[in-house]
Amino acid sequence: MCGISGEARFDGSRPDTAAVERMTGAMRSRGPDGEGLRPAGWVTVGHRRLTVIDLSDAAAQPMTREDLGLTLVFNGCVYNYPELREELISAGHTFRSTGDTEVILVAYAQWGERFVEHLVGMFAVALVDHRRDRLVLARDRLGIKPLYLAESPGRLRFASTLPALLRAGEVDTDIDPVALHHYLSWHSIVPAPRTVLRGVRKLPPATLRIVEADGRSRERVYWQPDYVRDPAHAGLTAEDWTAAVGDALRTAVRRRLVADVPVGVLLSGGLDSSMIVALLAEAGQHHLQTFSIGFSGRDGEAGDEFHYSDLVAAAFDTDHHRIRLGDEDLVPAVRRAVTAMTEPMGSHDVVAFHLLSEQVARHVKVAQSGQGADEVFAGYGYHQPLVDVARDAVADAFAEAFFDRTHDELARVVGPAHACPRDASREVLAAHLAAPGAETALDAVLRLDTHLMLPDDPVKRVDSMSMAWGLEVRTPFLDQDLVTLAATCPPEHKTAQGGKGVLKEVARSLLPAEVIDRPKGYFPVPALRNVDGPVRALVAEALAAPAARRRGLFRPEYVAELLAEPDRAQAAAGSNKLWQLGLLELWLQAHGID
Repeated sequence: MCGISGEARFDGSRPDTAAVERMTGAMRSRGPDGEGLRPAGWVTVGHRRLTVIDLSDAAAQPMTREDLGLTLVFNGCVYNYPELREELISAGHTFRSTGDTEVILVAYAQWGERFVEHLVGMFAVALVDHRRDRLVLARDRLGIKPLYLAESPGRLRFASTLPALLRAGEVDTDIDPVALHHYLSWHSIVPAPRTVLRGVRKLPPATLRIVEADGRSRERVYWQPDYVRDPAHAGLTAEDWTAAVGDALRTAVRRRLVADVPVGVLLSGGLDSSMIVALLAEAGQHHLQTFSIGFSGRDGEAGDEFHYSDLVAAAFDTDHHRIRLGDEDLVPAVRRAVTAMTEPMGSHDVVAFHLLSEQVARHVKVAQSGQGADEVFAGYGYHQPLVDVARDAVADAFAEAFFDRTHDELARVVGPAHACPRDASREVLAAHLAAPGAETALDAVLRLDTHLMLPDDPVKRVDSMSMAWGLEVRTPFLDQDLVTLAATCPPEHKTAQGGKGVLKEVARSLLPAEVIDRPKGYFPVPALRNVDGPVRALVAEALAAPAARRRGLFRPEYVAELLAEPDRAQAAAGSNKLWQLGLLELWLQAHGID
């Protein structure tokens, strides 16, 4: 787990080494254990290292094999690297290290562009092929590891974070109206390839990009499971599906144990993280370190789920850490979390993950987490009604359940200079839902959730906040084989029992019933959910700042309406929208964007 950066020049000049050094330095928290820089002709690459696998200097990056004509930097973890290493040795290759970095490099030497199809894990790769005079960029199947791009005439820069690209300089920081439309429509999500800034893009998940020395490039998507019923599974009963999903999840959890340091678990007390603890215990992990966080309650709303996490910790005899924080911890944490965000992320639990990661990183370098289960196994409330929706009506049903604002409502929100003239969010939604390869309306929505929305919401949130503290978080529910299997699973098995039915059946042999059948919970941070007290003052200050007024993103009358708080009921209904606007301004101001 690390941070990568680089610059490629196509105009005959040398890359700006100082700019790559600035990008690399900006990602120190992602890789506090080492750094490296490698000029490689028309490409210079940089790296920050977090030592998790092969702790020796032999695995340091950038890694070059002169005999193969290759230089590599990568961020992430390849879980099947031991098996790949043996396969490559059998094919006649030799190794100088024992970790996963060199396995990626040698895999490219063996299989060329198809190397990425052999990798099981989370990764963002930048590989310089000196013999073919090309740069190879790749991102993992579910977009767990980020890769940001800034292109200008004669130059391409890339980095693991958007702020690192800003540190290099010369980035077009104008707001992208289409991205702003997405942000305000989809709970702050801006899916790849866009970001909220015109001058920065993201390599989409499951994408390989080949960049030639003259600046020409091409991309291909190397993985996309079909959300249709597989004839080979036609005879499977509900019990068969439970067994198959259970086996795939066990494999996913075991895969994510590969490390030369201890692995803990972020235990919320919900079904998903509790299942991970149970399966790790089943796999023989004793005295597992688990971590839960809680906050002050507000107006009858609990600020923690310790009751459930305590049940799980006791059942599996974990070394459990309860972390309780007060409201006085939140305002400084909001500022730190905003600075750590690779992009603006309006979910209120971003700050909770930031605070949790700070504490967890004091004990372990690697932890498993339950992100992705709701998207893959239909765990959200809007999933169940979609079982009975026709394919031609699914876009309307999804928009009704998911959108924060309609296109017409956005006209009241966005300042004239930043308004998108067309309903860009509805267009993207309709195109994805209508694409072939999804059998039912729910299949189409789960595909959208998993492959478009998820990488730029919970996945990005966890990566940004954990890596701000040099903590590597692994997500078994986003294992490529588990996701592929779940895509073929009949929807009724997923929506049963109020959602995630097939997972709940797997859990019944593992967990106390109280944990399985509890109401669905979310990361509770009442002070942020309600945007009150000092947090409200912080948001109001950001929206009234001179930079915000000059930028004119939002209509002043709309902001005033959200801040007016005419009664408590309206304030509660509008608070997330207020946080969404304030968070964007806080992020832009934190990164010096005027």
